[in-house]
Amino acid sequence: MTGRSLEEYTAPVEDYLKVIYEIERASGAAATTDIASRLAIAPASVSGMVRRLADQGLVDHERYHGVRLTDEGRRVALRMLRRHRVIEAYLTRALGYEWDRVHDEAERLEHAASDELIDRMEAAIGAPGVDPHGAPIPTREGQIDERELVSLAELEPRQMGRVVRVSDDDASRLRYLGELGLVPGARVTMLDRAPFGGPIRLRVRKAECAIGPQLAGSVWVEVAE
Repeated sequence: MTGRSLEEYTAPVEDYLKVIYEIERASGAAATTDIASRLAIAPASVSGMVRRLADQGLVDHERYHGVRLTDEGRRVALRMLRRHRVIEAYLTRALGYEWDRVHDEAERLEHAASDELIDRMEAAIGAPGVDPHGAPIPTREGQIDERELVSLAELEPRQMGRVVRVSDDDASRLRYLGELGLVPGARVTMLDRAPFGGPIRLRVRKAECAIGPQLAGSVWVEVAE
C-alpha cells in the first residue's frame, strides 16, 4: 500500500474511513445516517467530518447520493482493517482470547500499532487469511477477498450453506452464536421460516435451532451448490 503514512491521519479519520468501507461493501454508497448509527454520533457531526474528508481527497460525496471512498480513502481503510483483524487473530491464536472479547481490544490497539508490529504479529500466527469471525484480512499490498456472500436470513427452505463470517461488534451476540454452533466453517441447512418475520428454523451440523431474522442477518454464508 502506497501513499501518505497512516501517522498523518487522526484516529477519528481512520475510524470514519473504516466504517464507510464496510457500509459501501454492504449497500453501496454510505448514507450519513448509516455512518452516524455505526459510530454512535449525531448526523450533523458526520456531515461536518464528511466535508473534511472530501477536502482531504479521501471521499467523494454527492448530496442525496451518499459517500464513497476515493482510492486514497480505500487504501487507508484497508490498512486499518488489516491492523484490526490481524490484532484480533493474534489475540485469539497466540494469547488465547475468546472470540467475543477481541473486537474491543483491537479497536483500542489498532491506532497505536505500527505496520512492522502488525506484520510480525501476522507472521507469528502463520499469516491467517481471516480473523476469528471469518472476515478477510487485507494483505500488506492492499488486496482483500471481496467475494459476495448471502446472509443466513436469505437462504430458502431446504437450502444448505457454510458459515463464512459473522458480525463481530456485539460480544453477547457472538457468545450466543457460539453456543448455537453458528461459527465460521459450520454447515447449516434452512429447514423453514415462519411468515411475517417469524423465527427461522435451522439445522446446524446435527442439531436444530430457531433464531430470529435479525440474528440470521448477522451471519453470512456460502450457498452450497
